[in-house]
Amino acid sequence: MVKISVTVDREHLPVIADVAEALSARGMHVEQVLPLGFITGSVPADRRETLDAIDGVESVDEQLDYRLPSPDEDIQ
Repeated sequence: MVKISVTVDREHLPVIADVAEALSARGMHVEQVLPLGFITGSVPADRRETLDAIDGVESVDEQLDYRLPSPDEDIQ
C-alpha cells in the first residue's frame, strides 16, 4: 500500500464526497476528506495510476514520511 494525497479540482469541491466514493471504488482506502480539496488515504501500488482518470481528480501525489532522530542521538 502506498500513502497518497489526492487534490480535487475546484469545480468538484461541492461534490468532494462523490469523488471520494469514486476513489474508494477504484481501491483507495480513504482516511480523510478535507473540504478544501484534499483526500488522503492509501492504495495498492498497482492501482495508483488509475486514480488520475477519475472525474474531479487534479493530481495524485505520494505522501512523504519524515522521522526525527531519537533524543539519544548525537546529532539533533
